[in-house]
Amino acid sequence: MKLAYLCADPGVPVYGTKGCSLHVQEIVRAFDRIGLTGTLFAQRVDGKAPADLEHIEVVELPALPAVGGPARERALQAANTGIARQVSGRGPFDIVYERYSLWSHAGLSAGKVAGAVTVLEVNAPLIEEQARFRELHDKKAALNTSLRAFAAADVIVAVSDGVARYLEQFAQARNKVHVIPNGVDTARFDHVPAQREERGEPFTVGFVGTLKPWHGVDILIEAFARLRAKIPECRLLLVGDGPERTSLAAQAYSLGVADAVEFAGAVPAAEIPALLARMDVGVAPYPELRDFYFSPLKVYEYMASALPVVASSIGQICDVIEDGQDGLLCRPGDADDIVDACTRLYHDDRLRNRLGLLARRKVLADHTWHSVGLHILNLASLPISGSEKVALQ
Repeated sequence: MKLAYLCADPGVPVYGTKGCSLHVQEIVRAFDRIGLTGTLFAQRVDGKAPADLEHIEVVELPALPAVGGPARERALQAANTGIARQVSGRGPFDIVYERYSLWSHAGLSAGKVAGAVTVLEVNAPLIEEQARFRELHDKKAALNTSLRAFAAADVIVAVSDGVARYLEQFAQARNKVHVIPNGVDTARFDHVPAQREERGEPFTVGFVGTLKPWHGVDILIEAFARLRAKIPECRLLLVGDGPERTSLAAQAYSLGVADAVEFAGAVPAAEIPALLARMDVGVAPYPELRDFYFSPLKVYEYMASALPVVASSIGQICDVIEDGQDGLLCRPGDADDIVDACTRLYHDDRLRNRLGLLARRKVLADHTWHSVGLHILNLASLPISGSEKVALQ
C-alpha cells in the first residue's frame, strides 16, 4: 500500500528536534514498519532524516514568501493549490494521512478525489491556540479551512479526549472522531534502566519538553528551590528549548539555585535516552489549564525508560498514570505537591524502582507507536496482515 503523509505546518520541522517533529517521525516510522510505502510531504524539513527513515521519499512543498501578519495567512491559504498538485502528481495513494495544520485542506481533498482513504490527525484546537498564544487575523478563513479539512477526512484521529470534545462541536467532524493517545518507541529506551543504575550522579529531577508557558517549568523550578533546601545535593536537568528559557534561567538565579540547574537545550531524539538515564524522577508539572488537551510525549518516554513519573493530575495524564501504582500525581500548579512527591521518591529506592518498572510494563503493553499505527489502519479499514491483526487485538 502507498501512503502520503502530509505536514503543511511551517512551524513543524519534520526532521527537527521539537516534540511535534518527533511525533511526525514516529508516525511515519510506525507505518513504514507495518509495510506501507511512504512519501512525506512537508512544508519544512530541517536537519537530516534519522538513519532508519533515509529511504522515505521527502517532497518539499512550495516555499512560502517571507511575509508576516495577514499576508502570511493569505499565502498559507494560497499554498493549497500547490499542495494539491504535489499530492495528485505523485499518486495514486491508498491512504492520505495529514497532520492538521491551520491553513491546509488540499492534501486530504486531493486524496478524496483520487479515491484514497483520508485520515486527519488532530493534536490541538489550533484556531483557539493560535488566537490565544500567537496571532490570528482572519479567524473566519481559518475556520472555513479547518471545516474543509474535517469534511474531506474519512477518519479523524484525536490524540486526547479534550481534542475529541473540541472536534465534536463541528458537524463536518462528527461521527468520524476516534481517540488514539500518543505512544512511544519502547526499544529506544531498553538500555536506560541499566545505564541509570551505573551512573554516579546525585539525585536528579528532570524535565523534557519545549520551554513554553503552559508546560509549567516555572512551577518546577520553584519546587526545585524548595526541594534543594531539604536535599542540598539534588540537581535539576531541563532538556529542551523555547521562548521561556531566558526567564526560567533568571528565575533559577533569583531563587539561588542556578548552580544546580542544567539547561541541556534542544537535542536530537537519539540523545534523549542518555539524558533520561541521568534522571531519578521525570516531572510533567502542568499548571491548571482550561480545556487541557495534551497527550504528552514526555510522560510516555519517562515511563518507557522506567523513570518514576511525577505529573500533574490533569486531562489525559490521569488516564495514563495510576497514582501510587505506576507514578505519582500532584495537584496542577502546586509546587509543594511536587516537592512532597520528589522527597518521597528520594527517600524510598524501592518505591522508585517499583513505579518505574510498572510504568514501563504499561507502555510496553498499551502505548507503543506500532500499536498506534495498527489502530489507525484498522479504523481506516485498510488491509492488515494476519499477524498484525493478532497484535492489534
